Amino acid sequence: MSDVTYTPPSVWTWDKDNGGQFASTNRPIAGATHDKDLPVGKHPFQLYSLGTPNGVKVTIMLEELLAAGHDAEYDAWYIDIGEGDQFGSGFTEINPNSKIPALMDRSGDIPLRVFESGSILMHLAEKFSAFLPASGPERTEVLNWLMWQMGSAPFLGGGFGHFYQYAPEKYEYPINRYAMETKRQLDVLDRELADKPFIAGDEYSIADMAIWPWYGNLALGRAYGDAATFLSTHEYKNFMAWAEKIDARPAVKRGRIVNRQSTETEQMLPERHDASDFDQIG
Repeated sequence: MSDVTYTPPSVWTWDKDNGGQFASTNRPIAGATHDKDLPVGKHPFQLYSLGTPNGVKVTIMLEELLAAGHDAEYDAWYIDIGEGDQFGSGFTEINPNSKIPALMDRSGDIPLRVFESGSILMHLAEKFSAFLPASGPERTEVLNWLMWQMGSAPFLGGGFGHFYQYAPEKYEYPINRYAMETKRQLDVLDRELADKPFIAGDEYSIADMAIWPWYGNLALGRAYGDAATFLSTHEYKNFMAWAEKIDARPAVKRGRIVNRQSTETEQMLPERHDASDFDQIG
């Protein structure tokens, strides 16, 4: 191991020049940094987000609701976290934690703010009585796996993904530490999916929608560079079959490209205001 030993100071202080790729937007205080109103479209649901895994959870849910015939039309507005949009006054009014996604539900008499991706999934599922059983053991199992994702993914993203892909320098200890944990999590999923089609049982649910953008995209080689090869995700056969099955769903194909910028290999949809918006990308 060649890591340079770091001795923490007695009292930590903020160095604005330290932090690598995200140094310009990471800071140790909350609240707005500038005044900026958020746009409001014509639909009942106004989503302010970015196509990261947490954002994709919600756009998949909304597209699945629409595909199932529910009146869940929405406007999806692009929040550029690299430019600090999440610190605008309008955004922090919806989510004081300055993280995407944030949703305004204007379908009722009083607009309702909903933040944290798991909370948004539950809110929409309960509002439309879809993708979450109303009661009983089946509901508990879906919530078990939704909470598993909320608690586990930071080890994948903020742990493995950060140190493997985004940290300004690569260090053996944190990469090994979080690679081990990520593979343990993949093994958890693989074992659970050995004898059931979806993570919480026989029915597709918000648990699948929450887990797939993080772990499914990782397995399919869409996250953290060559991480799928590094982690040997192909070895988790049950999990891979599930990831490919979810990936093939039309609503998932739509949801995963919303609030994302186009790349050299894929055309994306930074904003979505109508179902016909997808026609422009073929």
